[in-house]
Amino acid sequence: MSSPAEQEHLSWMREAMHMAEDALAASEVPVGCVFVRNGAIIARARNRTNELRNATRHAELEAIDGILADKTLTPEMTRYPLSDTVLYVTVEPCMMCASALRQLGIHSVYYGCENEKFGGNGSVLGVNESLEHPIHPPYKSVGGYLREEAIMILRRFYVTENTNAPVPKLKANRTLKTEILPKAAPA
Repeated sequence: MSSPAEQEHLSWMREAMHMAEDALAASEVPVGCVFVRNGAIIARARNRTNELRNATRHAELEAIDGILADKTLTPEMTRYPLSDTVLYVTVEPCMMCASALRQLGIHSVYYGCENEKFGGNGSVLGVNESLEHPIHPPYKSVGGYLREEAIMILRRFYVTENTNAPVPKLKANRTLKTEILPKAAPA
């Protein structure tokens, strides 16, 4: 049986998965997130890159914009406005989002599956803590929460035709792979 802390992380991650499902329903890459402060969700978001035709509109940045714009959540701008905030996101933040999170002083990040192409929290590059930074403090990042569900929702998206892609790839003959290999041990 898992600890109460683990159960809490899974509960928040399920909320992030709801946002990923919303993204999938909107024909977006299915990534969702929630930001939690003092035991409550203060922001939730999903990818909107296709909808807005803007490659920077990742779930994390969508939520951050909402947090920073809401004077009840950020009554005064400080150097690290997210220092008491935890992010739950279905996929490891990319390098761009990992950098933004570090610059805003996020307390910690919990994610579902690794981002093997663009991961900024250790899969490709450790923007969160491995890379030295002269100003911004590192943050803890832990993956593997609802990992299989996060992988499967991505696979569900990638077997469909993405009509918003610059050069859509024909995927009529693709089948949904359901076998998920365990995470590889670090070398």
